[in-house]
Amino acid sequence: MSSPDAAPQGAADLAARVVAWQRVHGRHSLPWQQTRDPYRVWLSEIMLQQTQVSTVLGYYERFLNRFPDVAALAAAPQDEVLALWAGLGYYSRARNLHRCAQAVVAEHGGAFPRTAAELMTLPGIGRSTSAAIAAFCFGERVAILDGNVKRVLTRVLGFGEDLAQAAHEKTLWRMAEAVLPNDEGIEAYTQGLMDLGATVCLQRTPHCEACPLTSLCVARAQGRPQDYPVKRRKLVRSQRAHALLWLEHGAQVWLVQRPQTGVWAGLWALPEFESMDALDQACAAWPGERQTYATIHHVLTHFDWALSPVRLKLVDGAALNEALAAQWPSGRWVSRARLDDYGLPAPVKKLLYGQVLPSNSR
Repeated sequence: MSSPDAAPQGAADLAARVVAWQRVHGRHSLPWQQTRDPYRVWLSEIMLQQTQVSTVLGYYERFLNRFPDVAALAAAPQDEVLALWAGLGYYSRARNLHRCAQAVVAEHGGAFPRTAAELMTLPGIGRSTSAAIAAFCFGERVAILDGNVKRVLTRVLGFGEDLAQAAHEKTLWRMAEAVLPNDEGIEAYTQGLMDLGATVCLQRTPHCEACPLTSLCVARAQGRPQDYPVKRRKLVRSQRAHALLWLEHGAQVWLVQRPQTGVWAGLWALPEFESMDALDQACAAWPGERQTYATIHHVLTHFDWALSPVRLKLVDGAALNEALAAQWPSGRWVSRARLDDYGLPAPVKKLLYGQVLPSNSR
């Protein structure tokens, strides 16, 4: 393993190889590559965090159709933004996206700042994202270090320090800056690193024979590319279990807006209970047809969530309006025809759209 502060011999032409490879073998047809508009590049960068390109493509197109520029996004209600984001996950990205658009309009006259340092002051834009926008849109010579790029650079440079430690991540940032191209080509270089990480230098099955950096790669020479990057801190996962109450009256569903912090912040969901007993007690006196549904097992970043839905088709939902409003002040009846207007978490959306089967009825 090389010293964490030293690049291996031959790394001086790393950038040139990446640029040459990207121009011939890299990706060139993605919609956000056909523009230097910072709004469109920023939107793609936020959507691509923790999300596959194939998933992002449809969302990206729908967002631009509804919000063609930053002013349109800034002026939209948060509920509409979350509704369009529904299913993409990591909803804090959508809330920060909205806040960022409002900041660009209010604080920068609707024009994105032109440097990575200034971009990083905006909500939801971190160091790597700001660098990508600055490089692609304004040609700034700055390093990116997203997950794919970390994998490429740690393997090529043989950087075996634990990236769970902030000091080691700072060292990798310095190394990423040291191998930037000295002249033109920052856009192709930045895109090339992304493309290598996404299509060649894969986590489990790297295609080293197709990589332009093979002869420079320390991990390849060691015969253990899968050992990089090193991140030893283990995520401690917890288990949660709750019951969901699906109240229905005619063609309407009772939805409640979740708090602006915490899981699914700001989204619309079904009333949630700590246990099935608590749910039973809450609606024991409400007449209607009841069904229980198969438990939904939802995996989030830090915990696994078991959600047990109960559907109650009320005989007279209007008679319960006062009681419902008292228990869930943020709740409202929503027509099934308008569900797409609300930001629904993926498990709730699957349930309401019939993708979860009932287990029994009584």
